[in-house]
Amino acid sequence: MINSLIQGILLGGYYALIASGLSFMFSVMRIINLAHGSLAVLAGYLLFVLAQRFGISPFYGLLIVLPVMAAIGFLLQRFVLDRSLRAGPLVPILATFGLAIVVDNLLFQQFGADTRSLAPYIGTLSYDSFELPGGIYVGALAVYIFVTAVVVLGGLQLLLSFTAIGRAIRATAEDPETAGLVGIDSRLVNAVAAAIALVTVGLAGAALGMRATFDAYAGGTQLLFAFEAAVIGGAGSVWGTLIGGIVLALAQSFGAQISPLGFLIAGHAVFLIVLFARIFLPRLILMRRRA
Repeated sequence: MINSLIQGILLGGYYALIASGLSFMFSVMRIINLAHGSLAVLAGYLLFVLAQRFGISPFYGLLIVLPVMAAIGFLLQRFVLDRSLRAGPLVPILATFGLAIVVDNLLFQQFGADTRSLAPYIGTLSYDSFELPGGIYVGALAVYIFVTAVVVLGGLQLLLSFTAIGRAIRATAEDPETAGLVGIDSRLVNAVAAAIALVTVGLAGAALGMRATFDAYAGGTQLLFAFEAAVIGGAGSVWGTLIGGIVLALAQSFGAQISPLGFLIAGHAVFLIVLFARIFLPRLILMRRRA
């Protein structure tokens, strides 16, 4: 019981990490990036190529991949999302859906259907563990991923609260037209926000590659987990993303104790319960107040 609780919390750190970029983009631009998971897998493949062909450790490879992901986010916002937003809120969703299909198929064409992993390139970290009181062992990598998630979310919170670009991002998210009246370039701010979001996606891709295997079409599953964690925690809430990831992972962990299929079923069930509660509970409360 306690072991499942601890393992679920640590798994929730990974879900929070991969959901942070999705939640951040939605909070700033009100865009649901359906290419989110595919871009995370792309980052994993970039790290894999650097490790396999050039012998660069995935940790050092992040120094190359993260700026690349930031550039992708900046260009994606300036040349795709910003233009598609002018045609209505649905068009950016369709644009990112199309981008996800393109990325998935390009990865499949280049790397095939074989699964890949970064575990062989990180030494003993892939299987090292810490022993807790009571004879409970937790993976060292899982702990480091959880700490990374907390650092990333805390960094995003500090960025939004105490920096000039953070204040510009919050102002643009609240009212881009009014922000423009006080000299804020909303297009540039949104592009910078997308670059920041894609940096977190790069970190999530590294975590995915180190903790598990991935293939060209693994992006859809990662997007689903990220979306569920963001909704459970409250889309647009920085620390809510961490809570949502932990709740989702705990549901999966305890569901797996009941049945092997319960891992996914329990997570989806909790997501649907929270989703329907967010949709219908305010209406029921309003109806009761009117009555």
